[in-house]
Amino acid sequence: MSTPTTRIAFHTMGCKTNFSETSVISSEMLRNGFQEVSYKVEADIYVLNTCSVTENADKEARKLIRQARRLNPFAKIAVIGCYAQLQPDQISRIPGVDLVLGAAEKFNLLSHLHSLNEDNESRIIRSPINNISSFQPSYTNGERTRSYLKVQDGCNYSCSFCTIPLARGKSRSDTIKNTVKIAQNIADSGSKEIVLTGINIGDFGSDNDESFLQLIMILDKIKGVERFRISSIEPNLLSDEIISFCADSNKFVPHFHIPLQSGSDSILKSMKRRYTTELYKSRVQYIKQLIPDCCIGVDVIVGYPGEKEDHFEETKLLLESLNISYLHVFSYSQRKDTVAATLKKQVKKEEKEYRSKTLHRLSNQKKNVFYNQYENTIRPVLIEGSKNGKSQGFTDNYIKVNIEGKMSSQNSIVPVLLKSNKGNYMDGEII
Repeated sequence: MSTPTTRIAFHTMGCKTNFSETSVISSEMLRNGFQEVSYKVEADIYVLNTCSVTENADKEARKLIRQARRLNPFAKIAVIGCYAQLQPDQISRIPGVDLVLGAAEKFNLLSHLHSLNEDNESRIIRSPINNISSFQPSYTNGERTRSYLKVQDGCNYSCSFCTIPLARGKSRSDTIKNTVKIAQNIADSGSKEIVLTGINIGDFGSDNDESFLQLIMILDKIKGVERFRISSIEPNLLSDEIISFCADSNKFVPHFHIPLQSGSDSILKSMKRRYTTELYKSRVQYIKQLIPDCCIGVDVIVGYPGEKEDHFEETKLLLESLNISYLHVFSYSQRKDTVAATLKKQVKKEEKEYRSKTLHRLSNQKKNVFYNQYENTIRPVLIEGSKNGKSQGFTDNYIKVNIEGKMSSQNSIVPVLLKSNKGNYMDGEII
């Protein structure tokens, strides 16, 4: 199986945690003689790392499985990730699928592929999610100038709309000592930026008497890394101490992504979220007080069961009032085995679409306001590549920049004069 001519293709769906896990798995396959190719070309083995946050994600996974089969009807197809853990029987019935691996088994892909030589039947290898207690560190390597480092997995929360605890199990993390060692290895490999990822990252260390604050305080001292970025953190776990530390740090960038989900306290209660709109507002205000140039991203769900027009209006008004930079808008998707799926008063599709479009427009407005205030200012930009003769990258506070004139090498951080806002990016000039 593991000969130099065996071509293997990976496709990753969903969150950055998935991307970090795919990177670890693919690296092992390469070390064992496999040749990695694009998922869009003929391969001997296709590996699909799935997401299952929404119904659309499930549909996309099935589409990608069919695509692989068309490219090579004789290829082996392995499906891993959240969808594989939640709906293994459903996936195994899709023509062409040979292997379905649950949350605990996906990191043993190599050995499971070898076992396929013994028969041609679809195999499901999946442990009960409650039996999963180990933490598998993972990070992206060699793909971009920034590396995504998974520091935490699973979730102990029970949000009524979410399948993640069912797909990934209880919250768990590595020790600070091991996490710092991995981060140093990433730094030594040349990455200028490390993005800390996880399922509920603020819960880091809760299983071993450590804390996320302790982790970032030590990571801040690592040599060779110029930037650390926190991917997403729950507002109730984003403490004043974490905010204060990031404000004084030279390496933790001015950028937070904080899920809101709803601006209505009654909907938040129904969702079983662990904060109120008042607490959320206080977090945003404190960030802007200490870090005025901070970029703040927000997750919002529209069309949650029971969300009436006045609930949506509360959300819209709250978002309008907050000094935030952009929104990630999700339409509620009914998920099997969740509390929300049993609730009455499901919101019509047309209403979801209207509310989604409304908040997407608001997101564009917020982004424009945020970008506009940095015209004719100088920010450090991490160059990630080039397109159409222009260097491209992101500022420390997450402004996308296209740089005119002088080209700069990839994976370098350069001072850039931000000139004009083009909507999805800003024009800039290296000074």
